[in-house]
Amino acid sequence: MDIKIAGLVDDSIVDGPGVRYAVFVQGCPHHCEGCHNPQTWDFEGGTVMTVEEIFEKITADRMLDGVTFSGGEPFCQCKPLVCLADMLRKHRPDINIISYTGFEFEYLTAHATEENGYMKLLERLDGLVDGRFVLEKRSLELSFRGSSNQRFLDVPASLREGRAVEMRDDWNDIELKLI
Repeated sequence: MDIKIAGLVDDSIVDGPGVRYAVFVQGCPHHCEGCHNPQTWDFEGGTVMTVEEIFEKITADRMLDGVTFSGGEPFCQCKPLVCLADMLRKHRPDINIISYTGFEFEYLTAHATEENGYMKLLERLDGLVDGRFVLEKRSLELSFRGSSNQRFLDVPASLREGRAVEMRDDWNDIELKLI
């Protein structure tokens, strides 16, 4: 299965807790003012890779704590990311997977369909940083978030409770795992 990516970053410490492999997808409908990845907006740009190629690159590094889906907008490419997440979980059940999105959790759950795959991707995530970047709310004091309106959500708890549940205050010190 193909996925259009803007880039891959191994051993990232800025795209979530621990040492991570970051997959930056290509294409974003949000176009947030002040976005630090505007080159990812164009749906026609980027590079096409197979999910298998990305999987091989990720699994070559046994020291990773997790994988981050970023972009661009990961929820515009749910199906290949679901496939990648499933492959990763099968290979390394202990790895945690988080995603960034300009959409809010409530929007994703309310608009989830079989075709767009929002729910399938959410079901495979441990964490989600949701909400558009808002330049006026930018803060350099936030861990792994760009603006104060963005939330870091515990996705399994959010899906169980049917509402957005933020990660505990000590989320940076805990292992993220599916329950």
